[in-house]
Amino acid sequence: MMNDILGLHHITAIAGDAQRNYDFYTKTLGFRLVKRTVNFDDPQTYHFYFGDEVGNPGTILTFFPWANVRQGHNGAGMATEIGYSVPKGSLDFWKARFENLKIHHEDISERFGEKHLTFQDPDGLWLNLIEAKHIDDRKGYETSDIKSDVAIKGFHTVTLTLNNSTATAAILTEVFGYKKIANEGNLTRYQTDAVENAALVDLLEMSQAQRGLNAGGTNHHVAFRVKDEDTLMAIREKIVARGLNITEKINRDYFFSLYFREPGGVLFEIATDNPGFATDETVENLGSSLQLPDQYKTMRDKIEKALPKLTI
Repeated sequence: MMNDILGLHHITAIAGDAQRNYDFYTKTLGFRLVKRTVNFDDPQTYHFYFGDEVGNPGTILTFFPWANVRQGHNGAGMATEIGYSVPKGSLDFWKARFENLKIHHEDISERFGEKHLTFQDPDGLWLNLIEAKHIDDRKGYETSDIKSDVAIKGFHTVTLTLNNSTATAAILTEVFGYKKIANEGNLTRYQTDAVENAALVDLLEMSQAQRGLNAGGTNHHVAFRVKDEDTLMAIREKIVARGLNITEKINRDYFFSLYFREPGGVLFEIATDNPGFATDETVENLGSSLQLPDQYKTMRDKIEKALPKLTI
């Protein structure tokens, strides 16, 4: 099947101060912290998962917040902008909110016939709120001052910046089942019909762009969604057949993953829907306590002392 890929699963980025990162995404943008755990390779660093109420695939933005991390910058071979879907008519609310909170943002403009508002988080990560043309019936997570009529619903698109987009487009169309649907200048939009939302990838071709620096304020990788482990391994065979290096299956506790670097340089992950985030916490208690991978559970006291203090 060409529709084994079910759009975007999650995106992972790098931040600096953990408290600032938590405050911005939960208080300013109104996401739910659905999981608070640690980096598998660096247990003295948090791994935050922000999303909707239950952490549905296609809503999750994750962060590794490293204190005193050097500032990164966007460039070729990177995911350079994250687009979120918001309700129609809500951009004025968000623009006023950003102005009131002194969040760096641009003017409301239009791309591919959709209104959008581009802004940066405190670490410099570029994000975009988009009033989607299609009907997005997902329910955003509500807070005391962000109600459903303006709440962010989940991913709309992700933009990849590339020196040459041809080989990347081939992965999207020939392996992932996406189709080219629109073009504006050097920006080309691809869509999968396998899902209604989180279904778009934009390729920005800039032949002279310098390579990016993957550090604070940049995206680390983009994860695409599959139903289960059987589908995951079938996709792996397709990637291997194209001569690309790809990892073995990795258990990330809340999903199973494969990682490979697509020809344009962007790190891609393939992640399963199963088992989800309500495995070690109930839905009601998601994100309320620190969860540790099995290999670190005997080190809890040491890890908790080393992690930055966090006020939830």
